[in-house]
Amino acid sequence: MRILFLTHAFNSLTQRLYAELTARGHQVAIEYDIADSVAEEAVALFRPALIVAPYLRRAIPESIWARHTCLIVHPGIVGDRGPSALDWAIQAGESEWGVTVLQAEAEMDAGPVWASETFPMRAAKKSSLYRVEVTEAATRAVLRAVERFAAGTFAPVPPDPADPAVRGRLRPLMRQTDRRIDWTRETSASVLAKINAADGFPGVADTLFGEPCHLFDACAEATLHGGTPGEVIARRETALLRATVDGAVWIGHVRRAGGIKLPAAQAFATAVAALPEAPLPGPWSAPAATWQDIRYEEAADGGVGFLHFDFYNGAMSTRQCERLRAAYEWARARPTRVIVLMGGADYWSNGIHLNTIEAAEGDNSPADESWANINAIDDLAEAIIRTDAQLTVAALQGNCGAGGCFLARAADLVWARDGVLLNPHYKNMGNLFGSEYWTYLLPPRVGDDGARAIMQNRLPMSARGGVAQGFLDACLAADPAAFRVDVARRAAELAAAPDLAARLRAKREKRAADEAAKPLAQYRAEELEHMRRNFYGFDPSYHVARYHFVHKSPQSWTPRHLAVHRDLGWRVPQ
Repeated sequence: MRILFLTHAFNSLTQRLYAELTARGHQVAIEYDIADSVAEEAVALFRPALIVAPYLRRAIPESIWARHTCLIVHPGIVGDRGPSALDWAIQAGESEWGVTVLQAEAEMDAGPVWASETFPMRAAKKSSLYRVEVTEAATRAVLRAVERFAAGTFAPVPPDPADPAVRGRLRPLMRQTDRRIDWTRETSASVLAKINAADGFPGVADTLFGEPCHLFDACAEATLHGGTPGEVIARRETALLRATVDGAVWIGHVRRAGGIKLPAAQAFATAVAALPEAPLPGPWSAPAATWQDIRYEEAADGGVGFLHFDFYNGAMSTRQCERLRAAYEWARARPTRVIVLMGGADYWSNGIHLNTIEAAEGDNSPADESWANINAIDDLAEAIIRTDAQLTVAALQGNCGAGGCFLARAADLVWARDGVLLNPHYKNMGNLFGSEYWTYLLPPRVGDDGARAIMQNRLPMSARGGVAQGFLDACLAADPAAFRVDVARRAAELAAAPDLAARLRAKREKRAADEAAKPLAQYRAEELEHMRRNFYGFDPSYHVARYHFVHKSPQSWTPRHLAVHRDLGWRVPQ
């Protein structure tokens, strides 16, 4: 079928549904929900059999839903209505939540139900729940709804409020008055629930050091405490520890009034300088719940080391790249046989940190910080490539984008969770050329033509598609817990395999042959020459694209690689 997506943005859920539906042979076009007239024009051009709205912030106009079947993906249980479904569920401590696919009608979120799914809630940020549980449930529900629509025999019915099985209800937009934290009264659990419910967007309006800001990215602290509730009592790298009535919580990110979202310690750098540092008790490990963006653990037999790096939104600043490389070198020195790079639960890596680059000031310009950041991530990639005493595995629990994809590909093996999305291209960020040794790593995997296709294609790659194209080595279990178990088992098998010594010897020989044919330094120099032009050259495309990305500028048009119906040569197939 021809399926048109009307969406506020090409976010992670929209990308996942695009990948799943196109893999099943459907032709999908995308139009950003900019104005009624734009959406009406897209429908007229594409003439879809079905319209799906994965992520909207306003209603579809009657001129469209009255003439076409429009399926709305609502992140709430059957009967739930309102724009803050997931926010209320997290803040209220719901034990189970769900996704409903319903037909657009005059009343928002009240149309006939085509499919629904439920899932157990976990204590997590809204953004994390959305990327994992909501996305998985929405994918199952949308695929079932599309099948039902195609069959033509399913009759959807509106939820019956009188049915005791329908627990959902109409709830209003959650406002900052509903999110307000009373630091003199609220426990750590209450504070965490409120910040978690606002994570990603819009954050919790509050003050730090007497300045208004929005809080994001909170984390529990199990042992450190003290100070007056609400007081910032310590710092650790990019995060700040704030006292509550029964302990303390870490605040990872903030957005100051009129500013952009930044690591909390960077946003309040002057005030933070006087705070005491709260170091971790051991090298890259912590015995209790605390904020920690880099963590190392080892299998009981010492054969496998697992390096976790959970960077917010997958962005890796210069300092984070340098710290991660130090942790990696420490892990390399351990007597392990396999190193598994686990990344984070939501993202493995999205490459350089565009927000900290945008915030660079003084003698360090955004161009200078871009240059420092790309060199720092290149140093990390080179350390992984040159590892010769262990096999290395990149285990992608979460999505991966841009330079993060090639940082992962620097490992000997890349395993991805089924459902993970990759965007192994740079061009959406102002036609960046990219680095991370992709010109060395990619062509041997997929061929020269395959490499060109991947780098020119601005569309997401599924885990299964990545294996089919040769970019990934394996697609493992979709369930995150099952994926981690499978990764540990496979890594242990690699470490115990009788041919391990032969594999390591072959790895060293191949690296030596590659170096003799063309040194890594040459690949890096060639890539960075392109990047230097991106950062310092006459074409400002990268800086303009970064500005709009970081400042969340409203979309004014849909990119043509998404809006295929707007191609000059587009014709409706007969």
